Amino acid sequence: MKTICLYFEIHQIIHLKRYRFFEIGTDHYYYDDYANEQGINEVVERSYVPALNTLIEMARANGGAFKVALSISGVALEQLEIHAPIVIELLHQLNDTGCCEFLCEPYSHGLSSLANEDCFREEVERMRVKVKQIFNQTPKVFRNSSLIYSNEIGSIIADMGFKGMLTEGAKHILGWKSSHYLYHCAMNPNLKLLLRDFKLSDDISLRFSNSDWSEYPLFADKYVDWIAALPEEEQVINIFMELSALGMAQSLSSNILEFLKALPICAKERGITFSTPTEIVTKLKSVDQIDVPYPMSWTDEERDISPWLGNVMQREAFNKLYSVAERVHLCNDRRIKQDWDYLQASNNFRFMTTKPASVGLDRGIYSSAFDAFTNYMNILGDFLNRVNSLYPEDIDNEELNGLLTTIKNQGDEIEMKDKEIIRLKAKIEKMQATEDKLKAKVEKAAAAKKTTTRKATAKAADAKTESK
Repeated sequence: MKTICLYFEIHQIIHLKRYRFFEIGTDHYYYDDYANEQGINEVVERSYVPALNTLIEMARANGGAFKVALSISGVALEQLEIHAPIVIELLHQLNDTGCCEFLCEPYSHGLSSLANEDCFREEVERMRVKVKQIFNQTPKVFRNSSLIYSNEIGSIIADMGFKGMLTEGAKHILGWKSSHYLYHCAMNPNLKLLLRDFKLSDDISLRFSNSDWSEYPLFADKYVDWIAALPEEEQVINIFMELSALGMAQSLSSNILEFLKALPICAKERGITFSTPTEIVTKLKSVDQIDVPYPMSWTDEERDISPWLGNVMQREAFNKLYSVAERVHLCNDRRIKQDWDYLQASNNFRFMTTKPASVGLDRGIYSSAFDAFTNYMNILGDFLNRVNSLYPEDIDNEELNGLLTTIKNQGDEIEMKDKEIIRLKAKIEKMQATEDKLKAKVEKAAAAKKTTTRKATAKAADAKTESK
């Protein structure tokens, strides 16, 4: 029986402000608050609210037959909590239907998986905890930023206890194979892989409202017929896209939400179900491994990492940023940590691309790739200075780690000794109190005895006087 795995990504760009070279060292705030608020309000109004309301309606109307998966970056959750709490409320309502699975991804929606394993593990774990706190779900399936995947990344994710991972069904990896099967990681068979069907996904997210498209207009029954016509043994159809495709990339006037609502009805008529990623990786067996020695993604025609690291400027910015990864990982400064999350976001490197893109690229405030690079490097220059002021540059990472470990151990030892001192003081005070009580008791007994003796002496004297 065929099953559809429907997944949506929620991520929000943190817009950087214009930052001049002479501001380095004087201004440590890097963000355009107006652009951030305006941008998130627009996508919330045009996409997130109507799309989530539709998903909630679909879940309630289909008696558990409709399933969907969502992943939300940590930085997006932060922005939604500040500017659009209504989206958080709608996500809770969708969660309450029991038909939604929340996946895990890097907190920053960044590229740490390509640079530093410790930082990557830390922000994945932080995101896993946040999903548990907000939605009371412990994610069992992972998706990387832009579905970036390699054998090595898969091995790390498997080691972290995830059962499955989402990635792209790229032609150069699959070859003659189909994306409509469950596969596993070449370095760890315990990690199951769900591969995106890019054609069926892009038919909705990129081509749906394109009147020049040969399949326009696309109706739900035709779309489900395509799925039903696939070979019987091809059971898993993974349709992955950004949630903003519903309302932003494809306007609501195109009837994209009506199309979506009709999918479960048409699928049921043809005996096709909906499943969450965890249900698939739990119930189905892998048919083969997928060998991905070099990272792939779901972006551009090449499906590789060139959209972010394809030119000299991008690689220079990337290497500069992650040159302090170990230091940031070790520090406890909250502002540094937050700026680190925002500066890691993959969008910052995407704006520097010089590649011709099949999908239009909005660079925001930047006029060119070089403009984006210059602004980012100015900000990065200030950030690096702040990190190096905490941890001097002339101390290498290994030595710094050793010093910080020593300091921590000494701190723990001092804390332990302080607790012991407090315990001993309490013990001394208790002994002193006991001693004072005993002393008081003895003094009282002595006083009583003295009084008794005095009375007895006086009585004896009186008796002697009377006898005379």
